[in-house]
Amino acid sequence: MKEFRVHEMEYTGKRIQAEILPLIPFRDSFYPQYERLYNECFGDMRKALEIKPYDFLSDIRQLDGKKEDIFLLTEGGTLIGGVACYGTEIDDLFVSREHQGKGYGRMLLIWAVNHIREHTDEPVTLHVAEWNRRAADLYISNGFVIRKTELIKR
Repeated sequence: MKEFRVHEMEYTGKRIQAEILPLIPFRDSFYPQYERLYNECFGDMRKALEIKPYDFLSDIRQLDGKKEDIFLLTEGGTLIGGVACYGTEIDDLFVSREHQGKGYGRMLLIWAVNHIREHTDEPVTLHVAEWNRRAADLYISNGFVIRKTELIKR
């Protein structure tokens, strides 16, 4: 049996002042790039944690009812990353491998926090597997704190 920890993190601050690139709402035309990058970015974690299927996203219909909450960071028609905002929760934040380490993850996070802040002052939440230390460090460095840790057994 595989065990791993998932942190529930929370941000209670105000809007974050920073220069960020504009995001666009999800468009079906970006789905092939979105599927590839989503699976590329989350596949290693899913393999390490033995969560099958490793390539979770395989059909655009899996996004039915979610597309309106997914936002994309693009440059010249190329998808760089994406983030979903479901109410006060940030989910599925990812940056393509070739664009990692260049500040895009922070831009997506700040954009998502500010997007949620346009609608509410309630705490912004997200979940991150302890395995994904880089992401957890990004969230902490931008004002998120761990509120709860859950041990998942598979």
